[in-house]
Amino acid sequence: MQIVETSNEGLKRAYTLTIPAKDIEARIDSEVKKIAPQIRMPGFRPGKVPANLIRKMHGEALHADALNVALRESVEGLIREKALRPALQPRVDMADGYAQGKDAELTVEVEVLPEIKAPSIDGLALEKLTVPVSDAAMDEALARIAEGQKSYKDAPKSKKAAAGDQLIIDFVGSIDGVEFEGGKAEGAPLVIGSGQFIPGFEDQLTGVKAGEEKTITVTFPADYPAAHLAGKDAQFAITVQAVKVEGETKIDDDFAKSLGLESLEKLRDVLKIQLEQETAGLTRTQMKRQLLDKLAADHDFDVPPTMVEAEFEQIWQQLQAEAAREADPEAARAEIEAEKDDYRRIAERRVRLGLLLSEIGQANGVEVTQQEMSMLITQAAQQYRPEDRQRFVDYVRQDAMAQAQIRAPLYEDKVVDFLFDKAEVTEREVTREELEAAIEAEETPAADAKPAKKAAAKKAPAKKAKADEAPAAEVEAEAKPAKKAAAKKPAAEKAPAAEKAAEDKPAAAKKAPAKKAAAKK
Repeated sequence: MQIVETSNEGLKRAYTLTIPAKDIEARIDSEVKKIAPQIRMPGFRPGKVPANLIRKMHGEALHADALNVALRESVEGLIREKALRPALQPRVDMADGYAQGKDAELTVEVEVLPEIKAPSIDGLALEKLTVPVSDAAMDEALARIAEGQKSYKDAPKSKKAAAGDQLIIDFVGSIDGVEFEGGKAEGAPLVIGSGQFIPGFEDQLTGVKAGEEKTITVTFPADYPAAHLAGKDAQFAITVQAVKVEGETKIDDDFAKSLGLESLEKLRDVLKIQLEQETAGLTRTQMKRQLLDKLAADHDFDVPPTMVEAEFEQIWQQLQAEAAREADPEAARAEIEAEKDDYRRIAERRVRLGLLLSEIGQANGVEVTQQEMSMLITQAAQQYRPEDRQRFVDYVRQDAMAQAQIRAPLYEDKVVDFLFDKAEVTEREVTREELEAAIEAEETPAADAKPAKKAAAKKAPAKKAKADEAPAAEVEAEAKPAKKAAAKKPAAEKAPAAEKAAEDKPAAAKKAPAKKAAAKK
């Protein structure tokens, strides 16, 4: 194979490779000998079919296979011979005019990883902000759970329903006199003012009494998920079974037992552990951002443009998807469009940090074990249907890029933990509000030239804070840009399990799921 370097600019390299026709022919001859014993042809004993007949019958397929193998091995040989460290898969093109029997000429374009000076990790100092779980925080958490576990008791028969009261109703919905699917229920609970039902439904039930029958007319929202109902006027014939008023929710042992715990003391113990875990997640986020900002400030080197572009596309696609879910999608798109250059700088920062963390990890023997890798692959397979999981596992085990992408988030965490262990850490107790304020102040690094308060004030660009973190799948030098790192949910957004259980209880006959999701954004 002949190699000619045609371009060497920055991190970009280009080569012309020439594979002699005789090498391709030799591969075909080798393959013919390999398959000859398996070929069956009338008039010939098994394994005695002449090579020229095998070539005549299977020549085109044999040539295509031999050429593909030659191309792959030639590119691998180029990478070894020139000691290249590709940032992404090289781009390979066959020259025009190639025909069987001729030398194969191909062009190879590749972006290489930069030579990174061994990062110094000596003298690294970090401040760890910790939040002790106070009795007041525990009381607030219990109050939130109690708010989600309201109980109601029957009101006097003469009671007229008001905001905050619960109705137990039967209803039948119809459009132009015809009942529609999903528009009928019996014994459905509804709290007036809760916004559970479509607009106008609850308002028209204010003032009703137990035993009363009433027909109301409402209009389904134009964006209602059920297309056959969207924008339509509907009538609901309603029978009020009962009017209930809110009862007092006592936070005591019985309350704890209603949540599946044996006592209030046990409930407080569980909540304390969960709140500690939650604030520990915030503390880690704050320390990690400190760490990344320090690394970014101390290291500057060119990064492969294609990696930056791929990372930017991931960030941009996520922001576009979030903008589409806003109340005014066009305004949201215009807002992020105005900051497009800032997001591109964030993509560059993420790539640089990913490569830097990779260098630190490799230099210090940070590894993901085979056992950990098997666990990661198994976990990733769970997102597929049961019948497709094994196929996914087999694919990942054969594809180095797919393995790198799955391995990368854990690898990043391990490198970060390694640096935490090496750093001189000073602890300072703060309130939760102070910790959250410190994280907010670090959300938009100085390198991005964006004021922190602006990032915090907007819904879509708030993701910028997450985008500033090193991308998971770029932590390893061979890995592609991360596809999901920006979407990773910080611990700060996770509710304690007991609270979450209370919040997630579905109410019967709620408005469309799309509305429910929007309310929880």
